[in-house]
Amino acid sequence: MGFGPFLRLEELAPDVALIQALKERWDLECHAFLVPWGHMVPTLEDVVWITSLRVDGQAVTGTTYTSYQEPVERLLELEVRGERSSLVQRTVLQASLGVVSARRQTGEGQAEHMEWMTDDARAAMAEEEGEAADRDLRRFLTLVIGKMVLGTRGDPVGCWFLPLLEDLSSVGNYTWGAALLAHLFDSRGTSSRETGVAGFFPLLQVWAYYHLPSLGRGVARRRGAIPLLQRWRFCRDERSLWRQVTLIHDALDTVPFGHVQWTPYVGEDDATQPWVERGCPYFGRDIWLHCFNTVVPLHHRLVAQTLGLHQAVVEFPTRQRSWERPGRSFRGIQQVTDWTVRVREQLDDWERRGKEVVSEAASDEDYFRAMVYKGSRRPLDPEGRISSLEGILHSTIQQRDDLQAVVDQLRAELDRAQQMMGGASSSREDPGRSVLEGQLASAAARAEDALAQLREREQELRTALARTTTLEAEMAELRLRPEAAEVARWRQEVEAAARWQQEAAEATRWRQEAEEAVRLRAEARDLRTQLGEERHRNDMLRSEIRGLERALALVGRSRSVTSRSRIPSGSAGHYLTGSSGRQRNEEEERRGRERAPEGSETGPRVMAPPSPRPPEGTGESG
Repeated sequence: MGFGPFLRLEELAPDVALIQALKERWDLECHAFLVPWGHMVPTLEDVVWITSLRVDGQAVTGTTYTSYQEPVERLLELEVRGERSSLVQRTVLQASLGVVSARRQTGEGQAEHMEWMTDDARAAMAEEEGEAADRDLRRFLTLVIGKMVLGTRGDPVGCWFLPLLEDLSSVGNYTWGAALLAHLFDSRGTSSRETGVAGFFPLLQVWAYYHLPSLGRGVARRRGAIPLLQRWRFCRDERSLWRQVTLIHDALDTVPFGHVQWTPYVGEDDATQPWVERGCPYFGRDIWLHCFNTVVPLHHRLVAQTLGLHQAVVEFPTRQRSWERPGRSFRGIQQVTDWTVRVREQLDDWERRGKEVVSEAASDEDYFRAMVYKGSRRPLDPEGRISSLEGILHSTIQQRDDLQAVVDQLRAELDRAQQMMGGASSSREDPGRSVLEGQLASAAARAEDALAQLREREQELRTALARTTTLEAEMAELRLRPEAAEVARWRQEVEAAARWQQEAAEATRWRQEAEEAVRLRAEARDLRTQLGEERHRNDMLRSEIRGLERALALVGRSRSVTSRSRIPSGSAGHYLTGSSGRQRNEEEERRGRERAPEGSETGPRVMAPPSPRPPEGTGESG
């Protein structure tokens, strides 16, 4: 299936600072890293050299489904994480392969750890054959592809590629290396605040070790090992992550152009790596990379220098895609989508092996003037003048070296021709050789003249670069150290600003106090209103209490009078009315007796005594 060399790769500790620094220089529009000397990007050639994964053949694409519950249960005999999901628990996959835990114990070496894991897995699968062996192989491939090749940050393993594993005989026909690169490009678009990277991070890490050796982030550990990832280990750095990222950015802004290695694989022997020979037809081409719903372009023309070509200015007009791709969080939870139909144009481009990169530029000057300054973060080079001059100087040096090689070759050919002419018979000179010698001498002279002009141009550029660097430094120093009068003016402005701030603070305090006073007045008015209402209620209550007290006193007196006069007690109102009428009658009768003369008829009448009762037995009836 082509996974053999990939599965023999040893562990590589992640260089988080390097990955984060590169991630912050990712250009979303161009799908490439933007650095002061131009664009750089991992290519299919880097993938095949570093990982040995296949980059030629059938694109990793097909149909995505709403739910993967049925294929997971049928092909793996496991359960997905949710009903509408394409995730399987990593621990469940490991347990199904006989590896309960893949965590290394303290003090345990890598070789020892791999040995006992391999023994456990072999013991679990030793007696299985037929369909059971195919099921275990699919489980293993799901773990390798879903967690390493196309892995994500989370612990669960994606299985949306599982339909491609149903026919095990065709698994080796797919371009898993190209899918790895597409997945890595797609993960670069995440927020720069997130540390880490999804996908196979060792590819990006070792790619930087080869192309940017002056950063000193990796250490070569083994010569001749293949794939090339086997030759490197991470040089550990105990400084803080923020400090490391800052130092890497500074190094990228100041690294000499000549220290960038554009073609690191020139001296490698591809005879020992057949996967490289098979992938050659896909090298150095603009092409679309496929990984189901992830379809991204590989703009190789942005890094034409990796092919030994001059870099031309490349424009990327912003335009709407002819198709919409779901977000990076896509896990198959959507409508059923056949990507072989939806991105047919991009898939045809892959099957045609893209478009070969050529360059019509005579030099790199236009490119450096137009693009290179965008990747610079130098505080003394805000407009990119230094970076542009450095790029042009580097391009001139490359042209000088190339022309020097041509001059040396022409001189060697001329010397050989002259030696041949000197050894020929002097009696009869060959006119053809004489003409060839003249042509070689003329070509050598022209090349030497061009070389001299390039050297003059190089010297002029070095002088201009030195002058520009000095001027930028002086301007920066002047910006940092202004004149005394300017400093005095700034100090006065600072003092005035401090006074204004103090007055503003006092005004704010006064405003707050005024608002507080208004609030307190409103509360006082409310309290006075409430107090008046309470006083009114208290007066009403006092009057009611006094009335009740009088009523109770009268009731008490009426009861005492009633008890003396044996008058039946009635209601309080009736009793009070009756007693007041009696008092008035007695008072009128007393005044009448005082006014009337003695013997008058108007005086008080005295009831006559009753007549005596007749004696019994007189015969009169009683």
